[in-house]
Amino acid sequence: MEWVSYLPSLARGALVTASITLAAIAVGAVLAFAAGIARVEGGRVLSTVALCYTEIFRGTSLLVQLFWFYYALPLVGVSFEPVETGILVLALHVGAYGSEIVRGALSSVSVQQHEAARALNFGRMQTLFRISLPQAIVEMMPAFGNLAIETLKLSSLVSLISIADLTFRAQSIRNLTLDSAGVYSLTLVGYFAMSLVLMALMRLIERALRRGPAFPRAAHS
Repeated sequence: MEWVSYLPSLARGALVTASITLAAIAVGAVLAFAAGIARVEGGRVLSTVALCYTEIFRGTSLLVQLFWFYYALPLVGVSFEPVETGILVLALHVGAYGSEIVRGALSSVSVQQHEAARALNFGRMQTLFRISLPQAIVEMMPAFGNLAIETLKLSSLVSLISIADLTFRAQSIRNLTLDSAGVYSLTLVGYFAMSLVLMALMRLIERALRRGPAFPRAAHS
């Protein structure tokens, strides 16, 4: 079967896609927590900066952001390699949407929990890290799981800046063979398989957090 010959090239592209996606999720999670916490606990200046970042990257096209970072920034002397650009733009996307998840989860912690923290003479940071975050992070995980899957799907856009990911390699093979049905069917299967693995990973993390000691301690504080 001719389509079997496509598999090695598509597998290499899938590895690039997975690497970019995981790196973007990791960096984006850091940005999400930083911006989300700043929105809730950062004071006026940090909260405003975080809000501007969130609204800019949620309110503009990811494709345009990708092109701006790759084609426009070099005009003012700032340039990145294609893979660096792809990871950065996807991470900023994850951070912007994830910050709203973090903000919402932190805001949902009950007033009684904060009153109990004050009764124990906890400061703001103690309350955040010992009371609010341990509870909120568990509630964030389903939404972060959806965001991770969305990031995997959006990663196909990096093919437009010449990154040899799964989509780029599929298009290259299709241009050579004109076998649209075979190539793109395999590509769909590839993305679906990676989505299943990513979903399983996020569920494992969620279950580990729910079983972990941090959540019960916070709940009884």
